[in-house]
Amino acid sequence: MEARLFRVWLLLSAITLVSWWLGAEHTGPSGAITYCALLIVATKVRIIVVEFMEARHASKTLQRAMDAWLFLLVAALAAIYTFKLEMPAV
Repeated sequence: MEARLFRVWLLLSAITLVSWWLGAEHTGPSGAITYCALLIVATKVRIIVVEFMEARHASKTLQRAMDAWLFLLVAALAAIYTFKLEMPAV
């Protein structure tokens, strides 16, 4: 168990380094970098929920609901970026 969690932690650290490299090497706005960042974040969230929040042991229905929520969240953020949507002033 501890060995698996250590490997997961190493994977998350490697993913973090990749995202840092993407941000450091590519200055200025870039759609490809933004979409890569969204995918990296979604991957990290899923790994953390499954491995550290023990969603692996949850029912299949709850796992699918979590995956659907994550997909919808990333899709909404990508749509906001793609269509340059803005929040109304309050």
